[in-house]
Amino acid sequence: MAKFRLAHLGLAMAALSFTAATPLFGLSSAYAAESVRPEVGKPLQEAQALIKAGKNKEALAKLREADAAAGKNANESFLVDRVRASAAMGAGDYDLAAKTFEELIASGRLSAKEKESFSEGLIGIYMRAKDYGKANAAIQRQLKEHYDPKLQAYLLQNYYAQGNTAAVLDAVRAEEKAGRVPSEDMYGMVANLQNKSGDKNGYVQTIEKLAAHYPKERYWQDLLNRVQGKSGFSSRLAVDVYRLKLANNLMKKPSEYLEMGQLVLQARAPAEAQKVVAAGYKAGALGVGSDAARHQRLKDLADKDAAEQVKNAAAQEASLNKEKDGDGLVALGYGLVQAGQTDKGLKMIDAAIKSGNVKNVEEAKLHQGEAYLAAGNKAKAIQTFKTVGGNDGSADLARYFIMTAK
Repeated sequence: MAKFRLAHLGLAMAALSFTAATPLFGLSSAYAAESVRPEVGKPLQEAQALIKAGKNKEALAKLREADAAAGKNANESFLVDRVRASAAMGAGDYDLAAKTFEELIASGRLSAKEKESFSEGLIGIYMRAKDYGKANAAIQRQLKEHYDPKLQAYLLQNYYAQGNTAAVLDAVRAEEKAGRVPSEDMYGMVANLQNKSGDKNGYVQTIEKLAAHYPKERYWQDLLNRVQGKSGFSSRLAVDVYRLKLANNLMKKPSEYLEMGQLVLQARAPAEAQKVVAAGYKAGALGVGSDAARHQRLKDLADKDAAEQVKNAAAQEASLNKEKDGDGLVALGYGLVQAGQTDKGLKMIDAAIKSGNVKNVEEAKLHQGEAYLAAGNKAKAIQTFKTVGGNDGSADLARYFIMTAK
């Protein structure tokens, strides 16, 4: 499952990029240039020097001297708070830091960029304290001003930490509705929550999105394992699962190449079996070890059957037409496409499906889509896959072929 990173104190520290070590009257804010009385300015400068020396608690004490000055104007209070924000963060007094950040944001004296930084800093403080209600409110205020994918991710992390499945799902759906692809972490949170709540269908739908947008081996393995474990899954489709595995670079073991090669031969596609065996040899999975002779026998059989199929294709087609075996014609047509006779094979599959002599229509359409894909016609393949229905696993696999094609 996808891992995600919770926001941490670094978000709050980012708000203090100005640092109180900067000379007071060199601050970026235009307000720093306004007149400051000595009884306020002197302790402020001394506090900055203490912060620079790493003595943040002492700096806070010095700032209390500035606070004690009578009749401070708005600018003096603002400058004291700026220095206090840095000292409080450095001293680890996050309650004081949060209060100071809030006052600075509300002061109206921060530039737009500074306000954004302090707002993010305040969010970081709330999140560190696990005060998700205040953190979420602050994030939502920021998001209303402008969209920020980083803050959107933090919002979801907070909802996740609260176990608020509905809010997480709503946020992710809003991202999709806005035409944005949610991050891998966002989808990972949704999948984790769905898995914990026992929402199997929702979980699979989310893993499909992860596999589509962030095609990693673990997502594809999860999908293919689950589709085979679904009630009603047809064992005839095992070969199609292997085709997806090969297309998504999931084949690792010699046994997988062997089994796929055998299944493809049984499906009357020996030219495809040749390709599977060649891929196994290229990957170093076949032709080595104690079963090397067995691998060679599979290779020899694939070569023999491929040659015979092309040679006897016309006779096989005539026999299957006589028997009105539409499923056999679909299989033969697919085999011919894999052998390079794409036009003949595709026409044969199309005619067989239209004949009404196919017993497993959805499976036949699935294989028709795979044939278009093998022929290099991706658009026609996707169009065909979209028509596949049924409850035997064909529709699921058709969606996964579309994801693979895209």
